[in-house]
Amino acid sequence: MFEGERTWVFWVGLFVFAQACIVAFSSSWLLAVAEPYNQKFFVRFLPPCIFSAVVFIIIGFYMMRTGVKKQNKT
Repeated sequence: MFEGERTWVFWVGLFVFAQACIVAFSSSWLLAVAEPYNQKFFVRFLPPCIFSAVVFIIIGFYMMRTGVKKQNKT
């Protein structure tokens, strides 16, 4: 999938993808293991964080796909 020369767009996309994955998974974990008395706070503030992290995961993956130069097979 990512065969060819990787440009700076690929590496920036990889960084964005990795950071967004960390935020999405840590926020989801925090929401899953929240204490019952803190859950109202977490349910109120974490879903926008998780949604924006998913958007940045998609953006990072797209940057990774477009940041690879195809090699000529001659």
